[in-house]
Amino acid sequence: MKALLALTALLSFVPLHADNPPSPLPLWPNGAPGSEARATEPETLEGTNVCNVHNPSLTPYLPDPTKATGTAVIICPGGGHKKLCLGHEGGALAEWFQARGIAAFVLKYRLAREPNSPYTIQDHAMADTRRALRTVRTRATEWRIKPDRIGIIGFSAGGELAAFAAMQSDPGKPDAADPIDQASSRPDFQALIYPGTSNLFTAEKGMPPVFIACGYGDRPDIAEGMASLYLKYKAAGVKAELHIYSEAGHGFGYRPDAKGAASQWPHRFTDWLTDSNFLPK
Repeated sequence: MKALLALTALLSFVPLHADNPPSPLPLWPNGAPGSEARATEPETLEGTNVCNVHNPSLTPYLPDPTKATGTAVIICPGGGHKKLCLGHEGGALAEWFQARGIAAFVLKYRLAREPNSPYTIQDHAMADTRRALRTVRTRATEWRIKPDRIGIIGFSAGGELAAFAAMQSDPGKPDAADPIDQASSRPDFQALIYPGTSNLFTAEKGMPPVFIACGYGDRPDIAEGMASLYLKYKAAGVKAELHIYSEAGHGFGYRPDAKGAASQWPHRFTDWLTDSNFLPK
């Protein structure tokens, strides 16, 4: 019996591959608050993009236990809050992290700018983002994650969510009936990859350290906005690292076959994680 239990525990951490794709875990098994009226609607697919999300979820990409570093990152894909780009801003990057011992979780959040959407960014997309952080922290032991090494990375619209999560978090409610609500929603680190609405971002002492990457050819609120944001973080005494790639624009994400300096940003990000003691040296 003990041998069977040990084997079962080991198999629960077997890495996930294309022929055995990971399954999404609903953030609210009984339905997300505010989505009750549309909970039965199916998601719609457009290639690797997903729309019509009413049951927000996390898709886990857990590393082989022999490679696990204890570090985890929640990935928030972009798509202008109208769709989720789950390819180059989701699963491809999650697999890259997984292969390097970093547990990755792709977040499907509710979309505030779809036609006739009943959702807002701050009330629904952010509720999904904070719930994702709490969920991973609650299950850290099960997933072999260190609870003080849980970060968030976001692209474009997803970068907004990552930034807002770092700006406004809470330690959880110890007396909450739901154990997940007892956990902190604060990310231990944040990575903002060409995020929008940078004019809404603030930096204050004590916020999580930040890694920023964008393209010189992006629109001004991103290319220039990220330069300004870096200075805000420096003025607040929060460690920050900024990469502006001269030959890149918007939406470069992560593509395994891409060339050029901007395609190497995941390596610079893991270098930063190592320098910042979120990955073992």
